[in-house]
Amino acid sequence: MIPPPPGSAAKGSSRATTSLILGIVGIVCCQLCSPFAWYMGNQETKAIKAGQSPAAGQGFATAGMILGIIGTIFLVFGILWIFFFGGMAILSAMSGAASQ
Repeated sequence: MIPPPPGSAAKGSSRATTSLILGIVGIVCCQLCSPFAWYMGNQETKAIKAGQSPAAGQGFATAGMILGIIGTIFLVFGILWIFFFGGMAILSAMSGAASQ
């Protein structure tokens, strides 16, 4: 007897996949994508809990949200680094030029 063909795997939503991709891009090269990944992952997780999106995308949405949070933290630290240390370098260069 031949077994029946396996059913198609449940697919997650495209928003969950987009959240994951934005989270990966935000961690790897462009932290500006991270807040969008965080927002989209959060919205998709809420939609899955409300039953508006397929539950198969729960893992992608959660991973995208977590990567978005981590990337956003990197973004904030990068902005603070530029502001404080870059600003301090400019101020010290200006004060050094003024004293000469």
